[in-house]
Amino acid sequence: MWQAETFDISTIERELTWAAAIGMNTVRIYLHDLLFTQASADFLARIEKVFAVAASHDIGVIPVLFDGVWNPKPQLGKQPEPKPFLHNSMWVQSPGSDIFYDRSRWSELRNYVFEVLSFFKDDERVIAWDLFNEPDQVDVVTLKVGSRNDKIATATELVATVFDWARKVAVTQPLTVGVWEYDKDGQVATNSLNQLIIDQSDIISFHCYEPREKLTAVINALTTHGRPLLCTEWLARSAGSTVDLLSVFKDAGVGAINWGLVDGRTQTRFPWRSWAERVNNDEPWFHELLHSDGTAYDAQEVETFRRLTAD
Repeated sequence: MWQAETFDISTIERELTWAAAIGMNTVRIYLHDLLFTQASADFLARIEKVFAVAASHDIGVIPVLFDGVWNPKPQLGKQPEPKPFLHNSMWVQSPGSDIFYDRSRWSELRNYVFEVLSFFKDDERVIAWDLFNEPDQVDVVTLKVGSRNDKIATATELVATVFDWARKVAVTQPLTVGVWEYDKDGQVATNSLNQLIIDQSDIISFHCYEPREKLTAVINALTTHGRPLLCTEWLARSAGSTVDLLSVFKDAGVGAINWGLVDGRTQTRFPWRSWAERVNNDEPWFHELLHSDGTAYDAQEVETFRRLTAD
């Protein structure tokens, strides 16, 4: 999306027009440290263009600085083509594992955090800063060693460092990192990272791809922290996270940003299990709301969005 060769502002404009027509007022946008390292001024200029397009449709933005999900070996340049029928086959982590697990290199990330946040520190188009997406998520590294313990411990230290850097910038927008893992009763899973996240976040953001009963339990548990709640990932149809759950968020006064808008190269209309078993093109959609031409996957779903966001 962000490299000069593939930056396509006309497609971004078109798809944000569709988002606004559905009733969406906020989008979550992933950045990457390598893009800043490659050409910081150009990267900031492209971010500004995207923010301007979003604002022209009355859409606020939540930038995501780092990400602990999928391929831990990111690289600049031409990216691989999507693997057919495979969920998110090209997504890359930020930072990559070479930096993530090497504390002596964390200082390489400092300027990225300081410069991006400083550039937009007073920008009213920015709703919040999502500093790190699922920093302890399972990946090929954790699967190889058979445990997430080292990733959780490392992520706890790195996320604490990133929060510290962000506080020093003194942005006017809230800072957050989302929780994503829960016990059976909806309580946030107990570990050092989740405790840090809850302690440090100005607003409590969370991911929940669960059915109604579990979602309600998660919301009830998070409400006890006495801060605004924002669900920054949901909607996974075959997992029971369906569009009708918008009413749960609305009744609870919780903001909600679903994963996916337009079916495209991320291929997240295919389910997570596509990594474990072959699926085909007839697979019911997992994420996403619209076909590439802007027509709805399910017209009733789109109408639900419009109805519940109308007032």
